[in-house]
Amino acid sequence: MTTDRPVTEPSAAAATAAIVADIAIVGGGLAGSLAASVLARAGHRVALVDKRAVHPDEFRVEKLGGQQLEMFRRLGFLHALENVACRYDRVLNIREGKVVDVGVGQAYGFSYAGLVAMARSQLPDPSNLIVDEVTAISPSNDVQHIELASGRRLEARLVVLATGMAGALGYKLGIKRRVLAERHSVSFGFSIARRDGTPFDFEALTCYGERTADGIDYLSLFPVPSGMRANLFMFRDPTDPIMRELRRQPEATVLRLLPGLRPYLGDFHVTDKVQNWVMDLTVVEGHLQPGIVLIGDAFQTNCPAAGTGVARLLVDVDRLCTEHAPRWLASAGMGTKKISQFYSDPDKLAADQRSLKMARFRQALTSRNDIEWDVRRRLHFLRRSLTHRVDQMHPGWLGRVRGALRA
Repeated sequence: MTTDRPVTEPSAAAATAAIVADIAIVGGGLAGSLAASVLARAGHRVALVDKRAVHPDEFRVEKLGGQQLEMFRRLGFLHALENVACRYDRVLNIREGKVVDVGVGQAYGFSYAGLVAMARSQLPDPSNLIVDEVTAISPSNDVQHIELASGRRLEARLVVLATGMAGALGYKLGIKRRVLAERHSVSFGFSIARRDGTPFDFEALTCYGERTADGIDYLSLFPVPSGMRANLFMFRDPTDPIMRELRRQPEATVLRLLPGLRPYLGDFHVTDKVQNWVMDLTVVEGHLQPGIVLIGDAFQTNCPAAGTGVARLLVDVDRLCTEHAPRWLASAGMGTKKISQFYSDPDKLAADQRSLKMARFRQALTSRNDIEWDVRRRLHFLRRSLTHRVDQMHPGWLGRVRGALRA
């Protein structure tokens, strides 16, 4: 159901004026802001509720590439992304100081706050964003009633929970998180520069861990508008003293853990505060309820090292906002029969399952020291190295092979 009326409007039936929308999206991070823009641009009345007018610059996703860019293009955000990000096309991949291969392909680095601001800027009307906090939701098979901290009320046929890992609202609705892997991974984010102010000799660089005992998957260096950004992904006990060392003495600790980096970085220093996340792998239960759907991390968390979080999020936004929600709004009711169609969507299921599979694979490839995984690790990097060498001798052959396989 679409309308030419304002996105939000008073409800004449209510004793106190309520905001009325087709869809209310709770949470204005990346998932919520993208979903709101897709739906509002399609003509639906959308209310995006977030307690901040400007999203803070948190340590979240900071780069996109590959199929993620194709999904951004399909959803209509790629041009806007180019205005807030740094493009790079080559990634030098190293291990133990030696080149494994060179990744070639379009990619972008950015700040998370900049990406969220970009998504919100695509809303056709500033009134789509309501700066407030949702305190309660009363779901039903028809209209959902939402209470805001300011005392205002919001009515919508569908509520989209895009609240990330914050679970207070879900808990009130009986939605709980089941932990699949506690303290699965630790991620660090910081920016670096050479002390003499000269640029680094690479566009972007990935350095893989050298010893299983260190629990380091890889350090990714890539350009963002403010300089060179570093993302370090580890599978290690978050209480280990090395975590404190990384925060207090990041330069020396990084070089001690990844000595092969030294020739590539030169005399460098960390230019801002070191941020870090400890990630549990979780999935929600009790989420199938009338009038409410969960997307992104609100439904299932991801391993940052696997790089599947944004892909999952984009699949959720794409399938919900371009397929399911428009069809649901075209007919009466918003019962669980409709909502279940999204959770059983084949593309969503595949993305969710792939995310968990890659999370476990990255952990095992990084940390397992038994014979099987030692062999798999050696073969993994050997295959990449041999492929790179052949491609250097016969430029372009790999691209032709991949093109033939996709045909």
